[in-house]
Amino acid sequence: MILVKLDMHKKLLKYIESAYHFSSYEKAMIEEYFEPVIYSKNTIIEEEDKIPQYLYYIVSGYLRLFHFNQDGNEVTTHINCPPGFFTSYFHFINQTRSEENIECITACKLLRITKENLDRLTDKSSGMKDFSISVFQKSIAYNENRSRELSALSAEQRYLKLIEDYPEIVQNVPVQYIASFLGMKPESLSRIRRKLIN
Repeated sequence: MILVKLDMHKKLLKYIESAYHFSSYEKAMIEEYFEPVIYSKNTIIEEEDKIPQYLYYIVSGYLRLFHFNQDGNEVTTHINCPPGFFTSYFHFINQTRSEENIECITACKLLRITKENLDRLTDKSSGMKDFSISVFQKSIAYNENRSRELSALSAEQRYLKLIEDYPEIVQNVPVQYIASFLGMKPESLSRIRRKLIN
């Protein structure tokens, strides 16, 4: 388990140091505050109507954000392709109750940090403060861009863009989640996929 933990932290540090430089002291703090966890497939790690407890760094595996609509059907609002950070950002930052669940689509290796510890880390490390701001800014930009795509692109265009940007998603995420994420029914996505194959 110690070797797994070291490997997980090594991947996180490599990811964040692609844009920011950290001292040995800062790296030690990052390793201290980010807790390694491993979850099995289909595990709900954050529940709706509760305050999100953690910001997650995905070492490996796939997560989704989803909620239930008025008809009781699941609506997937976000699927993350590793590596990267994942949570219900607005509610995590503001420590308010989220209407969404976070589920492990596959088995996942994650590093997680509480809001309290993230605040401690960013108070002590200006580099980590700048990095965490950039993570939240990218999340806002992603959501704005996604809203634009849902309204401006056709169903087929949305699917083609997804597999162009994240080709591995099709092998790892069930069709019903991808369809919901793209704002369509599974049978519509199946028709699009058949058409593209033919």
